[in-house]
Amino acid sequence: MTRVYFTDRDLGKAFPAILREAGLAVEAHHDHFAPSCPDEQWLEVVGSRGWVAITHDARIRYKPNEKDAVLRHGVRLLVVVGKAPYPELARTFVATHTRIEAFLDRNLPPLIAKVYRPTPADLTDDPDAPGRIERWFPS
Repeated sequence: MTRVYFTDRDLGKAFPAILREAGLAVEAHHDHFAPSCPDEQWLEVVGSRGWVAITHDARIRYKPNEKDAVLRHGVRLLVVVGKAPYPELARTFVATHTRIEAFLDRNLPPLIAKVYRPTPADLTDDPDAPGRIERWFPS
């Protein structure tokens, strides 16, 4: 079964395009929802379809209505961490994809996890080094 990843509007259009170019099945926010769509609404749809949501909004864990939507709708939400241009974050996601898939295989929804970029030392040794993924909620 191929996993489908859903990219939140905050990741723009380049992020999902890079994931698609890498062969991942991706649905982008702008293809399904208006820009003003409340997060709780798209989280419900993503959960009902079994998609894996990707966002850059690290504050989502602290927004009770959005955290509740993750729990209520059984969402797997990945928060891409880092202050870098979105194309760079997307390339890190692709490089980390094998680890992400293994993590998702081991962890049932609902969950929120963070996807981190590789360290500068890792990048010095290997410019295509994968990052890491860690469960964030529930802990």
